[in-house]
Amino acid sequence: MAHDAVVHLIEDDEGVRQGLAFLLTASGFAVRVYESAVAFLEALPSVQPGCIVTDVRMPGIDGLELQRQLNDRQIGLPVIVMTGHGDVPLAVEAMKAGAVDFLEKPFNDEVLLSAIRTAVDRHARDARRNDEAAAVAGKLACLSARERDVLDGLFAGRPNKTIAYDLKISVRTVEVHRAHLMAKMGASNLSELLRMAFLIRPADAD
Repeated sequence: MAHDAVVHLIEDDEGVRQGLAFLLTASGFAVRVYESAVAFLEALPSVQPGCIVTDVRMPGIDGLELQRQLNDRQIGLPVIVMTGHGDVPLAVEAMKAGAVDFLEKPFNDEVLLSAIRTAVDRHARDARRNDEAAAVAGKLACLSARERDVLDGLFAGRPNKTIAYDLKISVRTVEVHRAHLMAKMGASNLSELLRMAFLIRPADAD
């Protein structure tokens, strides 16, 4: 679990809010509490990475509208919604809008803690992957057109001889371009090079 992650708890019921905040703090989480979705959105510019735990039914902006606004602002924090029995359809709509989980009240403490750990870990992995993909994209931009052609051939699983035939160049020239592109990409072997390529290009891409 990301140790610097913050759980952003949005709950309009003060008693529930305090109780959940105590549980999360006692379980080792850093917690920020908000009495409404409006209060959270106002604090958004200073919000730290982690996850959001919100009630789905709140006065003013409910959990579903909150999810819509987060999507509009391209806020990637994972959202867990809490719902009463009669609010399950609202929670389902929130999940369709991007929430990662919903918990029906009353729920066991460990169910909430487990959901938060899963959400925080997933968000941290996604953030690391996005950073790595951005770095790979930057390296790709430095390749020459011919080096990109050779990389495309390698990505397609073709041997040097076939790449040379397709590009109408010698095998030796392919080997030179391959060595140059691997150096530029910072890849020590072919498997590492392909792993980088797969970060930003799906395996079934044309």
